[in-house]
Amino acid sequence: MIRDFHAHVYFDPEQVEQAKALGHAAHEKFGVPEGHYHLRSVGPHPRGSCQLTVPAEQFGDVAQWLVLNRGGLTIFAHANTGDDLADHTEHVIWFGPSEALNLSLFR
Repeated sequence: MIRDFHAHVYFDPEQVEQAKALGHAAHEKFGVPEGHYHLRSVGPHPRGSCQLTVPAEQFGDVAQWLVLNRGGLTIFAHANTGDDLADHTEHVIWFGPSEALNLSLFR
């Protein structure tokens, strides 16, 4: 069962304001919570990121909006089923180029 989705907005230091604008706009439009804007790699993520937590029933609408409004930022989205390894390797969608994740913490 999918509890919700996480959409991780990836950014480099010079893109942090762009990422914040996207996250704030998603929050305003859909009410999705914005996580912390990490300026460095955190967990499995290869660079700066912010997590948007999207209810399963809203994911289609939010995903379509992100595709059209990501402004060249890469977004890693995945289902949240409770199986962290599968959620980060099998239940994924990339908006923009995919990036290598550090999966060692899930093994």
